[in-house]
Amino acid sequence: MEWVLAGPKLQRCRTTFLDQALPVDSALLVGEGNGRFLSELLKRSPQTKVLFIDSSARMLDCARLRLQKQKLPVDGVTFIHENILQWSAPGQKFDLVVTHFFLDCFQPKQLQILIPRLAGIAKPGTRWLLADFQLPKAGWKKFRAQCVLTLMYWFFRWTTQLPARYLACPDSLLQKNGFLLQQRRQFEWELLKSDLWVNQ
Repeated sequence: MEWVLAGPKLQRCRTTFLDQALPVDSALLVGEGNGRFLSELLKRSPQTKVLFIDSSARMLDCARLRLQKQKLPVDGVTFIHENILQWSAPGQKFDLVVTHFFLDCFQPKQLQILIPRLAGIAKPGTRWLLADFQLPKAGWKKFRAQCVLTLMYWFFRWTTQLPARYLACPDSLLQKNGFLLQQRRQFEWELLKSDLWVNQ
């Protein structure tokens, strides 16, 4: 569905700052879905140990199959089928945190729990890659984005019982939990963004 609706645009957002985030020994990928970013990460950094968490068993299977088809290493990837809000974080800390097109699925009160939890397993200097939708500040771009986001949230509430009803910006929570925005690029008339945050 992603390819039909958006072509390569979302994947371009996912990988915008990947090279700047490398090298990393350990990476936490949350809500990664079918593994499109995971495969690009392992192509560039096959030695990285990855913890891959998704609430969909089907998406985990798709991600494993993608790696197998591309002959990428799977022995360094730990797949966990878990709701991130119920997940007990390990004692391990990570060099890279990735939440692409994921934080927009949560209500503000859920983000207030989730973001500190993820920030708590980041090392000093950890990079956080975040690609997502956003609402431009004004004008026709804002109106266009509001139309797209309204339809998107309606569709996903209907098909997946998505808890969020509108887009909540995570920036202030990331800042509050020690992360500083290093770079941001915007795409599709500011509907899409790709961020590189660093733990201070």
